[in-house]
Amino acid sequence: MKINRWFVVLIVFAMFASAFSSFPMQTFANTGKVIIHYQEAPNNTKDWNLWIWPEGGEGKAYDFTGEDAFGKVAEIEIPTNTKKVGFIVRTDTWEKDGEDRWVDIQNGEGEVWIKSGDNTVYNEPPDGEYRDLPSYENVKVTIHYARYDKNYKDWDLWVWPDGKSGQAVQFKDEDDFGKVATFELNDPQGIQKVGFIARQSINGNEWGNKELDNRYITKFKEDGSAEIWIAQGIERVFYDPSQIDLNPKIVGATIDKMNEITLQTNVPFAIVEADNSGITLEGVEIKEVIPLNKEEKTTNKVRVVTKNNLDLTKAYKISKSLFGSATVEIGAAVRSKEFDDMFYYDGNDLGNTYKKDKTSFRLWAPTATEAKLVSYKKWDSTSGTEIPLKKAERGTWTTQLKGNQDGLIYTYKVKIGDKWNEAVDPYARAVTVNGDKGVVVDLKTTNPEKWPAKKPFLKNREDAIIYELHVRDLSIDPNSGIKNKGKFLGVTEEGTRGPGGVKTGLDHIKDLGVTHVQFIPIYDYRTVDETKLNEPQYNWGYDPKNYNVPEGSYSTNPYEPKVRIKEMKQMVQSLHKNNLRVIMDVVYNHMYAVSESNFNELVPGYYFRYNEDGTLANGTGVGNDTASERKMMRKFIVDSVKYWATEYNLDGFRFDLMGIHDVETMKEVRDALNKIDPSIIVLGEGWDLNTPLPADQKANQKNANKMPGVAHFNDVIRDGLKGSVFYDEDSGFVNGKQGMEDTMKKSIAGGLQYDSSTSTYQDPEQVVTYVEAHDNHTLWDKLLLTNPNATELERKQMHKLASSMVLTSQGVSFIHAGQEFMRTKGGDHNSYKSPDSVNQLDWERRLAFNQEVEYMKGLIEIRKKYPVFRMTTASEIRQNLSFLNAPKNVVAYTLEGKNKNQLTIIHNANSNEIKMKVSSKGNLSLLVDGKKAGTKSIKKIKSDNVTVPAFSTFILEGNTFRK
Repeated sequence: MKINRWFVVLIVFAMFASAFSSFPMQTFANTGKVIIHYQEAPNNTKDWNLWIWPEGGEGKAYDFTGEDAFGKVAEIEIPTNTKKVGFIVRTDTWEKDGEDRWVDIQNGEGEVWIKSGDNTVYNEPPDGEYRDLPSYENVKVTIHYARYDKNYKDWDLWVWPDGKSGQAVQFKDEDDFGKVATFELNDPQGIQKVGFIARQSINGNEWGNKELDNRYITKFKEDGSAEIWIAQGIERVFYDPSQIDLNPKIVGATIDKMNEITLQTNVPFAIVEADNSGITLEGVEIKEVIPLNKEEKTTNKVRVVTKNNLDLTKAYKISKSLFGSATVEIGAAVRSKEFDDMFYYDGNDLGNTYKKDKTSFRLWAPTATEAKLVSYKKWDSTSGTEIPLKKAERGTWTTQLKGNQDGLIYTYKVKIGDKWNEAVDPYARAVTVNGDKGVVVDLKTTNPEKWPAKKPFLKNREDAIIYELHVRDLSIDPNSGIKNKGKFLGVTEEGTRGPGGVKTGLDHIKDLGVTHVQFIPIYDYRTVDETKLNEPQYNWGYDPKNYNVPEGSYSTNPYEPKVRIKEMKQMVQSLHKNNLRVIMDVVYNHMYAVSESNFNELVPGYYFRYNEDGTLANGTGVGNDTASERKMMRKFIVDSVKYWATEYNLDGFRFDLMGIHDVETMKEVRDALNKIDPSIIVLGEGWDLNTPLPADQKANQKNANKMPGVAHFNDVIRDGLKGSVFYDEDSGFVNGKQGMEDTMKKSIAGGLQYDSSTSTYQDPEQVVTYVEAHDNHTLWDKLLLTNPNATELERKQMHKLASSMVLTSQGVSFIHAGQEFMRTKGGDHNSYKSPDSVNQLDWERRLAFNQEVEYMKGLIEIRKKYPVFRMTTASEIRQNLSFLNAPKNVVAYTLEGKNKNQLTIIHNANSNEIKMKVSSKGNLSLLVDGKKAGTKSIKKIKSDNVTVPAFSTFILEGNTFRK
C-alpha cells in the first residue's frame, strides 16, 4: 500500500503538538525573477546598466535586455532564496542614477518601474498603464492554504477583483497540503488580477485577525483559471507545487556574538520557554531562546543565547526537534572587538619564511578547526601532498619543512565547520601563472645586478611631479620603437625612438622632467589570463588577486614565478638610475569577489565590511569593501606596504578609494613608511564614500587634518578647472564657466582654505593637484564635449591653461601620461578594459603635438627651478602668495621669492585677450606666454601694462607690485 509522505509528516507533527507546533511548509524557489523598467532622462548619452545583488549576497553587473513603451527593460533570474533584491542604475565608471533601490521577490518575482532622477520605486507604471495585459470577464481561482499550527478554525479569505469590492470565501475542502477554497469572480469590464487576504473571525469580528497584507494573483491560464499555494507566515504566492519543500529543516545557524547563535528554519515554529523550543546545542548549555522580534509567539528566526562564551575554534552542532541538526557557522562574531582582541597576532612571520636549510609557514585562521599545507609538483597539478599544520598562538597554524624549499608550490586548506576551503596564502610573495597557487622563493635570487640602485634625491614631498602610467600603454603602440612591448622590461629600454625621431618610453618621460612615475596596478590582478597572452587582453587591474606579487602579464614569462619579480625590480632600478622615483597604485579597499577571495576562504566574514543587516557593504561600488578597521586587515595592509617599500625599493603608494579605509590604518601606514624612508609619498582618493564607518573615522578629505603626511587627490581643482567628471557637458574655469575665480584662488593656494565640509588640509603636501587621470574623460576629450564649436587652437589653449594652473599651484603636481600631448581616448570615459587602440600612448600624436609637449616641459622646468611653487607650510603660503585684483575670468597673483624676487602669474580664461597694469622696479622677464614656457626669458617687458592672450597663462619674473 502506498502511503502519502505528507500524511506521515502530519501524524508526527501531531504527536509533538503539545510541546511545539510545527508544520512543513514551502521554502523559496532556487531562483527568483526580477523585472526592472527604467525610463532614461531626455537626451541621455550615458550607457546605463544595472548592478544587482540578492539581499546579503554579492553584486553583479547586468545589461538592459530590451525596451518597451516606458523605457529600457531588464529581466533577470536571480539564483537565490532571498526575499528581496537590491539594484543600482549605474555606468561602468559607477556614475549612479539614484541610490540603492530594492525589489521585493517574496512571491518569486518582482517587477518595478523607475525613472531617471527619481528615487521612488514604483510597483505599477507611474505614468499610467501602457501594457496590454490579459483580461478576463470570468475567473476561477483555487487557493490551497497550510497552517503550521493546524488551527483553521474561523479562518476564511477576503477576495476581490483589483479595484472592485470584495467578498468572503470559505475553505470548504482539504487535501494533503491543507485547506482548499475555490471561487469564481465576474466583471464585464475585465479582471487582470485578484487580491486576497487570509483572515480570522474572533468573537464575531470577521477581521479579528489577518495574515499579512494584500496579496495578488496575477497569473491566469487562457481559460481564466488560476491555482495557488500559500502558507502561514510566508508571503510568497506559489504557482508551482514543485517549488515546495515539504521537509522542515534548519537553513542557517551562525555565531553572531560570542555567546549567541542566530538560528533560522525554513518554516515557523512555536516559541516554548520550557525546553528552549526544542533546540539543543551539543556540549553547551543554553540560557534562553529569543525570537528576533520579541513579540512573536511563532517565528522561523531566533537568537540562541548561551550561558558561557562559545569557543570559535570548535565546531558545534545545533538541533531542533523535527528540523534536524546543522553545523554552526561563524557569523558576525568574527567582526567583534572581542574577536580582534582574542586573536590579533602581531608577529612578522605570517606567510612563508625562507631559509636555505628550512622554510617555516604560519597561517592566521582562528576559526578553522583543522589546517593543512598542500604542496604541488606543477602549477596545474590538481592534487598535492597534504601536511597538517599545528595549532599555535593567537589563531595561527604553523609547520616547518626542512631542506631548500626554493620553488615549492603550495596552498593552504582550512576546515571551517563541515567544509574544507583551499586558498593561496595572502602573504605569498610569488605565485604560479594566473596566481592560483603560492610559491616559496629565495628572494635574493631575484635581485638584479647592483640592486638596489640609489634612489633619486627628494628634499620635500611637495617637490614631486607625478606622472601616472599604465605599463602596457607606454610601449604597446607599434610605433613606440620599444622591443618588450607591454612589459616591465619595456619601461627600462633607453634610446628608443618613434615617428619623426621623437623620444619614446623611458627617454620621453625622463625628457619631460617629472620626478615620479606612478604605475596603475602592477600587483597580481585577476582579469588578464596569463596563459593566453598571445590573445588581445587589456585591463587597468583594479581587481586584486594576490596583493604581494607583481602582475604576471607584464613579465616575459608568467609561468616562471621569479621572472615577474626580477623584471619588476629591473624596472624600478632603471627608473631610479634615470632620476625617476616610483609610486605603486595599491587597491586594498576591495577584492574582485568575496566568494573567491583568499581572505574569505581562510577566515570567512572577517576581512570584509558588512552592513547592520548582514549584507556586504558596497561603498566601493563593486560589491564589497574590505574592513581596514579590523586589526588583522589593518596589519595586512601595513605589512604589505612595508614589504613593497623594502623588497622593491619603492618611493610611494597611491591608495585607490582611500575613503573606504579608516583614519587609524592610514596613520599606521604613514608611520611605518616614515621608519623606512620619510620621503616615501602616500597619496590616495580621499572621497567620502558610503561605507558603514563612523564619519570621523573615514580616511577622506574631511578628516585630512587627522592624517598628516597623507595626500589626497583634490577633486575641487579638477572639476573647477574643466567641469564635473560626472556630467559630460559641465564646464569649468578654463572652458567657459562663470564665477569660478574664488574656487580657483583657494585651489591655487593649496586648498588650505576650503570649507571644512569639503576638506581639512593642513599642509600643502596633503594636496594632489590635477586635472586629468586614468579615470573619466581625458582633458582633451572633455573639451570636445564641453566646447564642440571651439577651434582646435582654442581647445589647445584651454588645455594648456589647465595644465599651467596645475603646475603653478601649491601642493603636489600630478600629470596623466599623454596629457603633455593632449591625449585622447576617442571619447572613451572608462577605458579599463578597452583595447590597446584606445589606451596606448600614441607616439604619432606625440610628434604632431610637439609644441604642446615643449610647453609642458617648460612648465615643469619652471616649477622645479622656483621653490615658491613648492612651499612646504601653510604659513609660507599665507606669507608669500598674494592675489591681485583682476578682470572677470582672470586669476592673478604674486609669489614672493628670495631676495625680494617676485613671480607674477596671470591665468586668463576669457575667450579674448585682457590687459593688466603692473609696476616694476626694472625689466620684467616673460617666462610663459601661453605658447612657450621655460626658465629662459621669452622677452623683456618694460611697460607697466601687459596684454594676456585668450586662454593663456603669463608668468613674469621681476620685482613687481600691483598699483
